[in-house]
Amino acid sequence: MALPLAHVDDATAATLSGKVTFTGNAPPMPAIDMSANPMCELQHHTPVKSEQVTVNANGTLRNVLVWVKDGLPRARWQAPETPVTLDQNGCVYQPHVLAFMVNQQVEIMNDDPVNHNVHAESVVNAAWNESQPPRAEKKFKRFTEPEVWFPVSCSVHPWMRSYIAVLPHPFFAVTGDDGAFLIKGLAPGTYTLETVHEKYGRKDSKFTVGPKESKVLDFSYAG
Repeated sequence: MALPLAHVDDATAATLSGKVTFTGNAPPMPAIDMSANPMCELQHHTPVKSEQVTVNANGTLRNVLVWVKDGLPRARWQAPETPVTLDQNGCVYQPHVLAFMVNQQVEIMNDDPVNHNVHAESVVNAAWNESQPPRAEKKFKRFTEPEVWFPVSCSVHPWMRSYIAVLPHPFFAVTGDDGAFLIKGLAPGTYTLETVHEKYGRKDSKFTVGPKESKVLDFSYAG
């Protein structure tokens, strides 16, 4: 039996916000050695730094997935019609962490003058590894099952790596250059929120929101 289509009641919907901070000394961001492919190296005027751990100027952590892991009613959430984009630019995946909904279209671009092999190392969804020639036509993919999360690599350039999260609902965010997140449209109730970082792993916390409440919930990772 098909699940009912989910509905957000704007009259009672709550908002969750917060930030992910980093405590301790920020680790160095090592430069990526692209000398094996001069066409990649020539696209950059300064060395490209690894994004594995990116601590912002305000002491927060970038590239952290924040999502509602548990507590939502069993329902079917409609994926947006607008695609999300994974770009290969300067022989680097952009963005470093990409989150989107089940069955939402993913647009994969190659803006580089070199060949790439896009390797989705998924486990729940079918894995694939496909070549994409220089400045080729875009690829379009969909993932049909929730999966949090898996790497996307390049078989040609081993330093290229990003992470994908496929979510069953729209209640998620990825922290940017201010380390903040904002999740809107939650029905009153009790939920589990999870954060995921590629090096520092997963943390979760339970929270409760009432009708129209604006709640703040912060997380912290230590180096």
